[in-house]
Amino acid sequence: MDEEDRISESSGGRLARRSYSGGGESRWVDGGEVDSDSPPHWSSTGDYDSRGEYGSLRRRLVKKPKRVDSFDVEAMEIAGAHGHHSKDLSTWATLALAFQTLGVVYGDLGTSPLYVFADVFSKVSVTSEVDVLGALSLVMYTIALLPLTKYVFVVLKANDNGEGGTFALYSLICRYAKVNMLPNRQPADEQISSFRLKLPTPEFERALRIKETLERRSTLKTLLLLLVLMGTSMVIGDGILTPAISVSGLQGEISGIGTGAVVAIAIIMLVGLFSIQQFGTGKVSFMFAPLIALWFFSLGSIGIYNMVKHDISVVRAFNPAYIYFFFKKNSTDAWSALGGCVLCITGAEAMFADLGHFSVRAIQIAFTCVVFPCLLLAYMGQAAYLIKYPNSAERIFYDSVPDVLFWPVFVLATLAAMIASQAMISATFSCVKQSMALGCFPRLKIVHTSKRRMGQIYIPVINWFLMTMCIVVVSIFQSTADIANAYGIAEVGVMMVTTTLVTLVMLLIWQTNLFLALCFPLVFGSVELTYFSAVLTKVLEGGWLPLVFATIFLTTMYIWNYGSVLKYQSEVREKISMDFLLELGSTLGTVRVPGIGLLYNELVQGIPSIFGQFLLDLPAIHSTIVFVCIKYVPVPVVPQEERFLFRRVCPKDYHMFRCIARYGYKDIRKEDHHAFEQLLVQSLEIFLRNEAQDLALESNLNEMDLDSVSVSSREFGNRDGYNNEELRIPLMQGTRFDEAGTSVSEDGSSALPSSVTSVDEDPSLEYELSALREAMESGFTYLLGHGDVRAKKNSFFLKKLVINYFYAFLRRNCRAGTANLSVPHMNIIQVGMTYMV
Repeated sequence: MDEEDRISESSGGRLARRSYSGGGESRWVDGGEVDSDSPPHWSSTGDYDSRGEYGSLRRRLVKKPKRVDSFDVEAMEIAGAHGHHSKDLSTWATLALAFQTLGVVYGDLGTSPLYVFADVFSKVSVTSEVDVLGALSLVMYTIALLPLTKYVFVVLKANDNGEGGTFALYSLICRYAKVNMLPNRQPADEQISSFRLKLPTPEFERALRIKETLERRSTLKTLLLLLVLMGTSMVIGDGILTPAISVSGLQGEISGIGTGAVVAIAIIMLVGLFSIQQFGTGKVSFMFAPLIALWFFSLGSIGIYNMVKHDISVVRAFNPAYIYFFFKKNSTDAWSALGGCVLCITGAEAMFADLGHFSVRAIQIAFTCVVFPCLLLAYMGQAAYLIKYPNSAERIFYDSVPDVLFWPVFVLATLAAMIASQAMISATFSCVKQSMALGCFPRLKIVHTSKRRMGQIYIPVINWFLMTMCIVVVSIFQSTADIANAYGIAEVGVMMVTTTLVTLVMLLIWQTNLFLALCFPLVFGSVELTYFSAVLTKVLEGGWLPLVFATIFLTTMYIWNYGSVLKYQSEVREKISMDFLLELGSTLGTVRVPGIGLLYNELVQGIPSIFGQFLLDLPAIHSTIVFVCIKYVPVPVVPQEERFLFRRVCPKDYHMFRCIARYGYKDIRKEDHHAFEQLLVQSLEIFLRNEAQDLALESNLNEMDLDSVSVSSREFGNRDGYNNEELRIPLMQGTRFDEAGTSVSEDGSSALPSSVTSVDEDPSLEYELSALREAMESGFTYLLGHGDVRAKKNSFFLKKLVINYFYAFLRRNCRAGTANLSVPHMNIIQVGMTYMV
């Protein structure tokens, strides 16, 4: 086991490093969350070391009604809510969304006829119809096999609740296996409705073995993360290279317009394209969709015209034997021509990466009904023209356009080439947002541009960075061949990563039949490896560019993840011992003044060391302390009614609580801090009332002596070696059950004794509620730590370089914690602290 796996959140404290034998968090949760190497401390009053009382209490917990862990008001009233799932769109709404996908997702694929055959036949000379029909057959089956069969029918189904991309696949895998490098997962996370796990199947044992292997070997965790980061880096690289390859297709023998003029026009249009991104994907797609729809219509129409006029027999290319004849005739030149053929699937990855902006059905309908047939007709028409005019291969697209339509098509092609960049721009926004939420990218400002679709976002810094890089690439690369070499490596690399991750999803999550699961990488992986081998030889001819981009982004993301994991492990190691707080007493060794202090930290268990710093630096501390942890879980969206977990820390008179706010990687914290404060207080009141009711229920059950569950003495003989599984009682799902198995209403008013239901008469509860209201009237204060992360002096040189310089640079220049946490600047108290990792 590696170091991070050995670190437990029950390790010794920074201020007091004694063994923890008493006191602790009074946590009204299922027992599965109790640390395995320390006893649970459930009692919130009185004797903390009574072994007999602990045994009696545990026997009652085994047969107690299901408990609530959420502190949100709605969670107390709505059980098993699944209302957060968006309703299926109507037919007309789906068709409208499919139309919008043309303007965002398929612009890149749609402009590929501008340059594919020109690049292919720059490697292979057209000497017979076998060359043309072979290249056409190769293009047709490449489109049918990869975008259509692989993405439309398989990969799109591997979405994470409607979200696509490499990080969506990674989040799926993280849900089913504990492979996330940040060890903050809790059993309660698995009870989020969108966290649903697949029921066992005959392939369950195989999936379980894969899961155990991934969790046991830290090397596999790191390799999986690097694979995901590499795929994401190449998607971002695609976002930079797409405009260049699109613009290059505009070049041709056009009277009065040279290459320099085309590039200048392209740069001006690129600036305009990136400038309108702030209005959102919805508005952009609404603007671009009619143009791209007209472009596809013109492609199909011109293709049909050329087939009818020149050579209808090009339909023979549906026979895949022509691919064999093509390679037999041209041998190594045909293999080199694959670098141009791969351009026919540029932007295919955007179908999956942009999924969060639209829907699976919309993307499927648009591709199968519009994009696929129009592309086939376009390539078949160009092939028919080439058979009759073999010397026009270099400028095949414009030469095949009827003279009367040349200028309208040229203008439309220019606009389509610019719009083609939109596919990878939107995909880049989605990938960066997902990687930020999963702790693999520095914090940046994210703007949600749609109230209806959460996936439609805009990231200003990424937008202007892409624009700058696009302009540089367009200015430097003015050769179609060089850009094709660069783009091919990035495109095929992303596809290979997707194939690997989807195969793992099939084996681990879908639990597909082993033969079918292996057929997926064998069929699609072999095709992608063939293309990759063809474009990899062009590294010195332009293929180095995407590798440089991918390396830069991969290094940035891995350093951020590596530093964040080390910082979290440092916080776990240095957290404060509960014994120390118990020795300080309820005053915490200082003065408690009215008010609520919200201390933000990353720990899901234990007292953060930064709290000790506040006790040392501040002359007084608030009467009510809430430790707030903003935590991202590997699901796209956490429903509002399931967002929060709430617990008590220390005995009642300490007035200390823990709040864990869980967000999915598509969620964005947009709530006003006043609304958050109001919700917190209301939720805390509900929590206190439910806690009092549960205590009254326990007392009543104890008095009635209903303990009918026999428990062997060995289970309680060793306080440190009890079996956690017995305490993993599911959380309340609408109804409770008594010992006889009969249903009890959630409010308990009809079946519980009056001594249990009249919790409002409990004087301790009334006192605590009045103290909470008094603290609320005094106001909220946000307690934040301004941490500096440094490598230990005995660390090796590379670690010091990465942490002290690169990671520190990223932390200084990313979005500040106050802005990222959406807290008011007037109510903040910050203390500095150095984490030695």
